Amino acid sequence: MSITYSDLIAQTRASIREISLDELKARLEAREDFVLLDVREKEEFRAGYVPGAVNVPRGFLEMQIEGKVPDRQSKIVVMCAGGVRSALAAVTLKALGYEHVESANPGFVRWKDLGYPMTTPPQLTEAQRDRYSRHLLLPEVGEVGQAKLLQSKVLLIGAGGLGSPAALYLAAAGVGTLGIVDADVVDASNLQRQILHATSRVGMAKVESAAKAIGDLNPDVKVVAHKERLSKENIDRLFSAYDVVVDGTDNFPTRYLVNDASVLLGKPIVHGSIFRFDGQVTTFLPPKAAKALGLKAGPCYRCLYPEPPPPHLAPSCQEAGVLGILPGVVGVVQATEALKLLLGKGEPLVGRLLTYDSLKMKFRELKLRPDPRCAVCSEHATITEYVDYEGFCSV
Repeated sequence: MSITYSDLIAQTRASIREISLDELKARLEAREDFVLLDVREKEEFRAGYVPGAVNVPRGFLEMQIEGKVPDRQSKIVVMCAGGVRSALAAVTLKALGYEHVESANPGFVRWKDLGYPMTTPPQLTEAQRDRYSRHLLLPEVGEVGQAKLLQSKVLLIGAGGLGSPAALYLAAAGVGTLGIVDADVVDASNLQRQILHATSRVGMAKVESAAKAIGDLNPDVKVVAHKERLSKENIDRLFSAYDVVVDGTDNFPTRYLVNDASVLLGKPIVHGSIFRFDGQVTTFLPPKAAKALGLKAGPCYRCLYPEPPPPHLAPSCQEAGVLGILPGVVGVVQATEALKLLLGKGEPLVGRLLTYDSLKMKFRELKLRPDPRCAVCSEHATITEYVDYEGFCSV
């Protein structure tokens, strides 16, 4: 026997538990552990939603719910505009094995009319939604995360082997401002590995070459060219405007300077280095930066290398050579770490050193621990201002 639409909705509501908006509000205020699932369409959701709600449009529920709510034991409250789609969605979720599902009735329209808390997501343009569409599909990024990236600022120390892939991928990801510090010019010998530059730009300042390449890749990104050599005179000024620093330096004086500034100013540093066929990456997160990000602080560069090695044990790439593809791998890992810090997602390489042997195609992870006697980051630090780094590294 056929039934009417009204009969179907009545049967649907009779088969699930519905809660009032007042009860939903009370649960949210009590910070109860449950998932608020908003099944309205994307356009409706962009107009406003209950803070903390997860959006899966009703038409995509069966396809996307496992990615958004993988645990079938999760408590779920479904919401839509008026309470009908949420009831139908609740029945579907129960059929998919989700055992603790309820529907909010009425829905968001009434919630808004009552003046209950709501938020509006950052408004991306249609062009941006198209460009970053694969990011928007990731629950860990979404429109809120992408807007956060567009508002973020990353400083790259060096536009060379490591800075090149890091800059390109950060720009492609939509990091809104990229500062690049480099006083050098593009040389033909750079092009074997420094993919940010091109033959047509040999002789051009690297920061200008970088700005051109990034501008062609993503017009959303503002490039701030710092055509200068990093020093203790300018490092405070350069670091102060940025959220994360990506260290692609190739000399020890600058590495120690970057490290000390990181601790003194509270800036997270994504460190990378390469040598012949080997590379390594770690993230240094000083206490001030860790507190701001809600993470645990880790060791600094001086904990790992209290003193620089003798010059004959650490020749530069210019002296020892480097596999051209190697900085691509290491620089992309650095860019990944920077994005994780900006989004506040994942587990950064704090207290962990990732090493890469390209000849054996092997990654290894080494645990790093803070040095209780570290001269700059321990409780008994003796370095509280910048020192003569050239002199320190030449001793």
